[in-house]
Amino acid sequence: MFAVYAAATDPSNPLACLGVGELPVPSTPDDWVTVRVRAASLNHHDLWALKGVALKPDRVPMILGTDAAGVTSDGREVIVHAVIGKAMNAASDETLDPRRSALSEIYPGTIAEFVRVPAGNLVDKPAELSWEEAACLPTAWLTAYRMLASKSMLRPGDTVLVQGAAGGVSTALIMLGKALGFTVWATSRDEVKREWALSLGADQVFETGTRLPASVDAVMETVGEATWDHSLKSLRPGGRIVISGATSGQMPPAQLHRIFFLQLEIVGSTMGSIGEFREMIQLLLRTGMRPVIDRVLPMEQAAEAFAVMHEGNVHGKLVLTREA
Repeated sequence: MFAVYAAATDPSNPLACLGVGELPVPSTPDDWVTVRVRAASLNHHDLWALKGVALKPDRVPMILGTDAAGVTSDGREVIVHAVIGKAMNAASDETLDPRRSALSEIYPGTIAEFVRVPAGNLVDKPAELSWEEAACLPTAWLTAYRMLASKSMLRPGDTVLVQGAAGGVSTALIMLGKALGFTVWATSRDEVKREWALSLGADQVFETGTRLPASVDAVMETVGEATWDHSLKSLRPGGRIVISGATSGQMPPAQLHRIFFLQLEIVGSTMGSIGEFREMIQLLLRTGMRPVIDRVLPMEQAAEAFAVMHEGNVHGKLVLTREA
């Protein structure tokens, strides 16, 4: 079976660990459903896997990827939900299962000719979405949707600050924030990326760390250590930081005095439930909004896509396709 996989892990040279080619068909539970993959998108999770952060070295070779859209053996067009876990409550929030995982951590991922998942992890692909657009949604876009719609406690008209302006999650945060009726501000160290954020619909953009003209109601934080001080100082009293990543490091000064004195809230957010996934898809259909795609390449050119992601010069999503 053709696949893009981690052949090894190396935190200092992750791209050298990338494999592209034939692998034996991996074992999965007998009752899982096979999906022929038409498109898969990359996430930083895939790079973290090659670094040995999101993937244990004893699990290689491991097929990479958490996002895909494709066709089941009976012809159903589907999008794959990446979270493998059981529902823990009436809200069916499988992300709260303490043993939950994302595809490519324990079970083989999506950047391959086929992927197998539980039947409950399949969502019908709307005809209005292309294969490439659908494949962008399960990780970055669902992560952004949960941060804004479920965790932020924002109301239409509130102001949200997005730290970072060009990656997959940040792009989705800006676009979804506008669709949900929020005033969206964004930051970046790069002037080109700030202009990019404006083109996506951000109301105002600022250089990273700049004092803002007013306090914000919530901050969407995926950068971590490099922006943490600015995030805390940008909030109004009683405001909230929603954090789903820490790409620049995870040991900033806590500033506990600021947190308790201003009664700030810090809320963690990871991926999203399949219920939230369906909600987000309906939002896209109602508004006509679509994921922004940086480029589309065949899976055979996966090394090129991973190199672009590693360099960090990405505007939107990187998508890999496989012919039917």
